[in-house]
Amino acid sequence: MATIGGTSSVTSGLTAQQAADQAKAAAQSALQQAAQSIIGGSTGNSSMNVQALVSALVTAKVAGQTATLTARTTAANAQISAFGQLSASLSGLQVALAPLFNGSMLTSFTATTSGTGITASAGNGAVAGTYALDVTQIASAHSLTSSAFDAKSAASLGTGALTIQVGSQSMTINVNASNNSLSGIASAINSANDNPGLKASVINGSNGQHLVLTATATGAANTISVTPNDTSSDALKSLAVKTTPASNTTPDSKSTLTQPGSLWSQTSYALDAQFTVNGAAATSASNNVTGVINGLTLSLTSAAVDTSGKGTSAQTITVAADTATQVSNISSFVTAYNSLVGTVSTLTAFNKGAAAGQQGSTLLGDPLVNNLREALGNIVGGSVASSGVRSTLGALGITLGDNGKLSLDSAKLTSAVQNNPSQVGAVFNLTNGIGKQLNSAIKPYTQTGGLIDSRTNAATANLNDVTSQSKALTTYSNQLTARYNAEFTALNTLMSTTNNNTQYLTALFGGANNSGTFNKSR
Repeated sequence: MATIGGTSSVTSGLTAQQAADQAKAAAQSALQQAAQSIIGGSTGNSSMNVQALVSALVTAKVAGQTATLTARTTAANAQISAFGQLSASLSGLQVALAPLFNGSMLTSFTATTSGTGITASAGNGAVAGTYALDVTQIASAHSLTSSAFDAKSAASLGTGALTIQVGSQSMTINVNASNNSLSGIASAINSANDNPGLKASVINGSNGQHLVLTATATGAANTISVTPNDTSSDALKSLAVKTTPASNTTPDSKSTLTQPGSLWSQTSYALDAQFTVNGAAATSASNNVTGVINGLTLSLTSAAVDTSGKGTSAQTITVAADTATQVSNISSFVTAYNSLVGTVSTLTAFNKGAAAGQQGSTLLGDPLVNNLREALGNIVGGSVASSGVRSTLGALGITLGDNGKLSLDSAKLTSAVQNNPSQVGAVFNLTNGIGKQLNSAIKPYTQTGGLIDSRTNAATANLNDVTSQSKALTTYSNQLTARYNAEFTALNTLMSTTNNNTQYLTALFGGANNSGTFNKSR
């Protein structure tokens, strides 16, 4: 049975009971030393060390509980950290797996062109094949330039209103004393909230000022027209112009100006891109062409135009499977899988050289990790079938080692994706492929509220419980310390007084080595 590495179950670190026993032993030793202080004080050899005695008594009283809570804190933090590392590693593998199970790898294509002036990119829906593209015209944006106005006229064009239309959209500019110059009108156009897709500027030529209107979008439909209202001044009425769009069905058709409009000239026509694909005529309002060839986006420039006039300079567009991306995606999967194996190995390691009770890593023997390890190992070591083809990772140059890691033969993988796409399609098919199976196996662990979340939440709840118990134990220790301080301070004072009285009576009546002052006086 394939796995991703591991060893038998051993409890990791010191248990709470072991920690408690060690703490109690240390507290007992301190308590014995403190007891000598009482004995010494009672025999008059020295005064009692109240602080040390109280500390020893309180420590002995709470040592076991303190050690248990400390051990629980350490264990819970270790669990939270370990499951965090495991979750991050699993998430990294899921990211690497995404192209292998969501279809993007198997539907990844490249598009190349044979000439200049055209770039092509393949996306969803592209299919392998070749296409002949002959461009006769690229799309352009409509631009109008007015005749010259002398300085006086340009500064004051009178008042009224101008309705400016671009294609099917329009806006109305109110012209008054504050904006009735050419530059004022241009500024009003550019700043209008309902601007229909138009830029305005003023050219200061040697013969006067010219107003320039340019559509922001290319295409035959986006022509510019200007209509002054009936109450506009004569100067504003002279700006009137109506444009008739070019016809895509008439060769060399261009947008044209109709009367009124004698003030204006077209500096750029409103045109669609015109081309043929495999002989079929097509047009596009934009030079970024989509929808004409399934899954392809074409970008056209003037260099792409066939200037032969005979349609003999068509370019070839070749669409093929993106094998470089396939190799990269599969290699990234192998790297991420091996990173997960390394993480699991670290979290479940057994260190023979460590002290007894501390040899096992945090998740050694954990059933959650054991189940995950077994499930993933079985998937990468198994085979899958799709469309009558059965294959394994080994057929792509990927083998599973005894340490649970995958080894990649890059040359064999490259050869497989280039020469045997059916095997790649079988191994990573979108129904039961390796990527699909691995993601399905990982999801219960990494999803919100999943297995790892449950274990992490349990460890966090344990920490919260420890915190509550620690606060209660601290309160109890403080109360006990205060009580013992009062009791043993009083006892120390009593013993000190008793010792002083004993010394006085001995000096007065005599003792074993002293006849006493009273006896001497008799």
